[in-house]
Amino acid sequence: MTKLFIKTIIIIWAVFIAFKYFTNLNADSTDDPTSLSTEFSDITSSRKTAITRAIEKVSPSVVGINVTQLKRKRGNLQLDPFWGLYYPKDKVYQVESLGSGAIISEDGYVVSNAHVVEDAHEILVTLPGGIRLNAELVGSDKLTDIALLKVDESNLPFTELGNSDDLIVGEWAIALGNPLGLFDVGYEPTATLGIISGLDMDFGLKESGRVYQDMIQTDASINPGNSGGPLVNSLGQIIGINTFILTGGGYSTGSIGIGFSIPINRVKEIIEELKKHGKVERDFSTGVHVQAIDSYLKQYLRLPSTDGVIITDIEKLSAGDKAGLLIGDIILEVEDQNIKSHTDILRVIDEGFKKVGDFVTLTIWRDGNVIELPLELADRK
Repeated sequence: MTKLFIKTIIIIWAVFIAFKYFTNLNADSTDDPTSLSTEFSDITSSRKTAITRAIEKVSPSVVGINVTQLKRKRGNLQLDPFWGLYYPKDKVYQVESLGSGAIISEDGYVVSNAHVVEDAHEILVTLPGGIRLNAELVGSDKLTDIALLKVDESNLPFTELGNSDDLIVGEWAIALGNPLGLFDVGYEPTATLGIISGLDMDFGLKESGRVYQDMIQTDASINPGNSGGPLVNSLGQIIGINTFILTGGGYSTGSIGIGFSIPINRVKEIIEELKKHGKVERDFSTGVHVQAIDSYLKQYLRLPSTDGVIITDIEKLSAGDKAGLLIGDIILEVEDQNIKSHTDILRVIDEGFKKVGDFVTLTIWRDGNVIELPLELADRK
């Protein structure tokens, strides 16, 4: 009985001590409003990170792009009442499309994808806040899928272009733009966050006639409408232009975390050409005519193999003539890539983003010897 009484007294005493402790703790907190204010300030400041600062910095320069395209469709045959002949009547109709862009100078230059503004009849650029401006197409380069627009405004917010040669796989990446036309709802760009998933991703020459080489891969969500918008690093610099995604196939057309951006260093080169000339001149001529080598030609000419293409003609005073090429030379490689046909040569030139005035290195087999010759891509006159 005595033991039970002692235990009860100890328990009551422990409860009393605990009650006094927590009462004093609460009183101290209530009596010191500075501690509450400091705690609230710490929480607020911790919400602001390098990511939120980068988004805040870049967002004012991100625009939505609305494009009206004119498409032609072959109609049914109609009878000409005067000549009694049937002729096809084309139908012209409008198609509305959308995309994104980034202001890159205070005088109104906007960079986007060429496929966003392809066949554009009218281009409208929506600034953050909802102001809409007509945009002029300064020029576009289909091969690299880069377009440069211009709006007639000054003192516009713009974003610094970074260095895409200095990227690290795993660093933060932010995709900003106009997915699914949401820019027209909130008049602000949408931001999604991911990392740099891969670098130097090569897809080569596509059926569309565009070349996607050295692409930046990211898992930041990119959806229809994001094309042409900026990919940004945590410093608030544009490191790429969001261009396309891979989907899960079937009925899936949205992001599955595999998106690709054109590296900004390539964009810099192209927009300078577009500013100066309105296009990148890729209509070159070499004056060299070639033919694939089959087993019969190999046997007839006693060639070592069917590798390469044989030069069958060279126009006088052409780039090929000036390079020292001869009829009968066999082109084995162009830019260290094996050649089997004329189209292989064009593919290598396109995938190297070569333009008029650039040189390519040819590896030639001539009289049993292998030599290298530089060939200029001359202007077609």
